[in-house]
Amino acid sequence: MPQSIVTSDTSIEAPLIARGPTSTLSILVSNQPGVLMRICQVFSRRGFNIDSLVVSEGRNVHFSRMTIGVSGDPEGLSQIIMQVSKLIDVIHCFEHTTDNSVTKEMVLIKIQCSPTERSMALQISEHFNGKTVDLTPTSMIVMINGDSPKVDATITMFSQFNIIETVRTGKVVMARGEQPT
Repeated sequence: MPQSIVTSDTSIEAPLIARGPTSTLSILVSNQPGVLMRICQVFSRRGFNIDSLVVSEGRNVHFSRMTIGVSGDPEGLSQIIMQVSKLIDVIHCFEHTTDNSVTKEMVLIKIQCSPTERSMALQISEHFNGKTVDLTPTSMIVMINGDSPKVDATITMFSQFNIIETVRTGKVVMARGEQPT
């Protein structure tokens, strides 16, 4: 008998709560223990929730890049940017908009599909320039890259199947042109 997998993305019947405007921050920090905790405390004290978080070491092993997606009051966000910029291990903190940056996400979607449903699932994947990364007789995993609306639309289209699980990265951002991120 197949084992049921419990995941955190199980369908919820409650209506979605509308969030405020979203912003994306790029923070260059010293690669030291505790830096992420101190930055998160600034958001917490101001009552902001972090929607997405990506941290990775840069080309120089002494520095890391944090990309933080937040939603909330834009006036409060400018205060957070100033406070984060004052932290000892922070080199700089910028807010990025869609006009001055490129922002991407990735999602892995595991769906249950029979051999007769597979062609429709593959068409949806192809439409969103996705890639099938795993395929079994009863399921498949699709990888989609793109901006947040594209990732949301992909999940919506695959919801006609039984979605077993989704794993979604946070936003990654890079400034356009010659501007530093």
